[in-house]
Amino acid sequence: MAVIHRTTLSPTKLELLTPWLPTRPWYAGHTHPVLSRSGGFRLDDPQGEVGMELMVATDTSVAEPVAYFVPLTYRGAPLDGAEDALVGTTEHGVLGKRWVYDGGHDPVLAEQLFALLAGRAEPQAQSETDTPDPTITYSRTIPNVLSGPFTAADDEEGTDIAAKAATLHLNRVLRPADPPPESATGHVSGPWRTPEDTEVRGVFAVLRGA
Repeated sequence: MAVIHRTTLSPTKLELLTPWLPTRPWYAGHTHPVLSRSGGFRLDDPQGEVGMELMVATDTSVAEPVAYFVPLTYRGAPLDGAEDALVGTTEHGVLGKRWVYDGGHDPVLAEQLFALLAGRAEPQAQSETDTPDPTITYSRTIPNVLSGPFTAADDEEGTDIAAKAATLHLNRVLRPADPPPESATGHVSGPWRTPEDTEVRGVFAVLRGA
């Protein structure tokens, strides 16, 4: 169970994401985004070592604000071989220095996303300890045995996380009310809020295969 600490981060998550987002191939905005946190949820690491937040961050620097799905992992030490996935480091008021990674390239988050789709994990509230989030919906059409090793790749359409028998596509640019494709064998959906404070829903991730 992840414990949500009421403390400081320096720099903040959004301050880390502001220079990092424009370096991603799926980023659809300008060089200097203006970001706000507009939704998301958490997953628990069964080992209790890695924090996992699947954030929705909205860029309002463009005429039509864009919502991005940005899974992040927080670690107490660098992840070997994941230098290209490092978003940055931050100083946590309780836990000390934390290495923040693009969760799409972190095997712990990949494992828990597939576990969620198999019904073995439960989405948690973004800002509350030990509180399930019923607003996150997901399919359970894949076998429980589906697992890694995982490989991840980014392109202009998002991030593909490949497992042995299936690929999970992360929709990095979110589109409200856009249903999963008919070819999908699973999906994860959830809400976020627009700059006008209206709640909308969309598909965060789509499973193909299995």
